[in-house]
Amino acid sequence: MKSVFCIGEVLIDFIAERQKRDLSNATNFTKNPGGAPANVACAIAKLGGKSNFIGCVGKDSFGKYLLKVLKQNKVDVSNAKKSKAFTTLAFVSIDENGERDFVFSRGADKKLRYDCTIKKAFNHNIVHFGAATAFLGNRLEDAYNRYFFDAPTQNAFICFDPNFRKDLWSDNEEVFIKKCMPFIQKSHLCKFSLEEAQLLSGETNAIDCCSVLHESGAEIITITLGSKGTLLSTSKKQKMIPSISVDTIDTTGAGDSFVGCLLYQLGSIGNPFDTIKDFDLLVKMVTKANIAGALTTTGYGAIPSLPTYEQVFS
Repeated sequence: MKSVFCIGEVLIDFIAERQKRDLSNATNFTKNPGGAPANVACAIAKLGGKSNFIGCVGKDSFGKYLLKVLKQNKVDVSNAKKSKAFTTLAFVSIDENGERDFVFSRGADKKLRYDCTIKKAFNHNIVHFGAATAFLGNRLEDAYNRYFFDAPTQNAFICFDPNFRKDLWSDNEEVFIKKCMPFIQKSHLCKFSLEEAQLLSGETNAIDCCSVLHESGAEIITITLGSKGTLLSTSKKQKMIPSISVDTIDTTGAGDSFVGCLLYQLGSIGNPFDTIKDFDLLVKMVTKANIAGALTTTGYGAIPSLPTYEQVFS
């Protein structure tokens, strides 16, 4: 079993309990652990895999809570860092028009310092880069880029998920695209939502998006399409892989559960690089990952709703 190193943010999501109102009218919030790379790490560990989270929290009660959640989910947090800065917070509500009202208070996640001793641990393992806050500057972006430089030198299998958050990149989408491209060029697996694939490729049709992104360097591409399933693409083959029918309650974390399940499977085989030329094996893996993503939508919150091995593979 290979280790999967998940690099990026972990934070507190404060979700307004009474939706259909903007944050100015919200009074009660539910605290939830958040951050896409942390969700992915938990998804892998809950399935029985080996995951290691690399990120930064504050030395406050929220930071202690987040590390406790990761440990409870059997994620290795030995490479997680602590900062005097407050733990990063996000406040979210949905107004009566269905628009998300979002306030982001960025703290400790941006304080992650590069640790040169981690490099050797990447050797012949898997490194996952989730980019929600990693391209917003500060020490995190520097560390993120340096770990991305390290990964190929250690023969690591590289996965990239842009985790585009429109709220964080209003009027700066071109900067986001520019910062994503080196990761797309050198990653073995890229996971996109349709919105992300369209933004990064400049195309509208999913197949055309894949063509452009393969030309940029991506070897394996998955475009998640919600209840419709996932488009799997390599430079030679494409296939639409359906999902399963579930009673959806909350879609939070579905994409993270999907990529976590995919990385768990890649870590379970002898050489994940073999999948680049084994399309049939990839189809089987994505089929299981679709199940994991769908099951996550049947409960509230990302981490509490992540499925077990028995739920996905039995």
